[in-house]
Amino acid sequence: RHLPRSEWAIVIPDHHKGFIDWQTFEANVARIGANTRPRRHEPGTGAVREGAALLQGIATCGRCGRKLGVYYSGRNSSPSYHCTRDAIVNGRGEYCQTVGGRQIDDTVTSAFLAALAPAGLEASLRAVELVEADNDAALAQWRRQVERARYEAQRAERRYRAVDPDNRLVARGLEAEWESCLRALQDAQTELERREQQRPRSLSAEDRAAILALGRGLDRVWTAPATTDRDRKELLRTLLDEVIVAVDREKEEAHLTLRWRGGLVCDVELALTPSQPAPNRTDEETIDLVRRLAVHYPDAVIAGILNRQGRTTATGLRFTTNRVQSLRAHWGVARFEPPAKPPKGEPVSIQEAARLLGVAPSTLHRCVNDGIVPGEQLTPGAPWRIRMTDELRALFVEEPPEGYAPIVDAMRILGVSRQTVLQRVKRGEIEAIHVSRGRRKGLRIKVPPALPGLFDL
Repeated sequence: RHLPRSEWAIVIPDHHKGFIDWQTFEANVARIGANTRPRRHEPGTGAVREGAALLQGIATCGRCGRKLGVYYSGRNSSPSYHCTRDAIVNGRGEYCQTVGGRQIDDTVTSAFLAALAPAGLEASLRAVELVEADNDAALAQWRRQVERARYEAQRAERRYRAVDPDNRLVARGLEAEWESCLRALQDAQTELERREQQRPRSLSAEDRAAILALGRGLDRVWTAPATTDRDRKELLRTLLDEVIVAVDREKEEAHLTLRWRGGLVCDVELALTPSQPAPNRTDEETIDLVRRLAVHYPDAVIAGILNRQGRTTATGLRFTTNRVQSLRAHWGVARFEPPAKPPKGEPVSIQEAARLLGVAPSTLHRCVNDGIVPGEQLTPGAPWRIRMTDELRALFVEEPPEGYAPIVDAMRILGVSRQTVLQRVKRGEIEAIHVSRGRRKGLRIKVPPALPGLFDL
């Protein structure tokens, strides 16, 4: 099982001579771990990449605290930052926030270059000197602690050697005290060595002069054609640990929190450029309706359906065959191709159903309007479609069976109006069929048996 180094039972640095020393190895391991691309919403900056987004890996969402992702859009591949939180709204994922990267990067770059200006560098060098003085004071205290531990160990040794060997009880106690002092001395020396290794290197006069000269010419280096985006990211990461971005769309502004390497935190308010109004575009509901209608109808029929529903194009014009065709081509919607033979069980048009049933299309339209034949519509205003089933075919016969009467006779027998008879047929209270031949072809009603009168026995 792979255990972390803190849980190893034995660690002996520099036991064998290697190609690199122990400090270089640990630095390489830390660098590899930092460059490993973190998983989604996990801490870590990852390796510097070649994209134009300068805050890649160090930008954080100011709302949920997750790392901001980077995407590029447009012909110029303009960078943008977005936070993909785990939120589902109306069945679709929703961004926590998204913002263009140009203004954010320019603002952070200005703050970075201002921090590296000569005055800022002087203040930074002064701060480094103060930190070095604090480190020297801390190291001096640890050295005094090592000297105290060494003195205690030496005194315990003298007391142990001065005791009479025959007095074994006292000798064992002094020996245990000596071993305890030696362990304390070893711990103090180990801690002193660790702190000396962690102590930052002191700056010489040449180093100070080079840093100040770099601050005076850094703006030219930053904008030089030879400086790549990857180089700029490396420079930013030398001073910046994190940039927290919080966008307020109502006020059209962004609040940036810059966290520097030394622990300093500063806030920057940025006024965002108002977003451009959306270009002329057909509404999503109309596009989705065209996608569904294009499976069943040609462009001319689709244009009629859209016009009957009062829909217009992006510029407010009525739909025509050419405009529907252009809309399909723009959104990649396939054209309607009528099948050679209707699939079994699929709904067909009124004309096709009338041909299969042997009646006129107007007759079938009238039956659909009366509710005798069930019909389907993809959307209001679309042509009716009829699903051919055995029950539907049984409603259209050539000869009327026994017990069925014309609708006029049914009205007289039942003593109700024609509308009442059709309503009962629609509700399924009375059976009806359509006779396609004969002198009295048309709708036939199955008359129920006569009910007994009030005085009938």
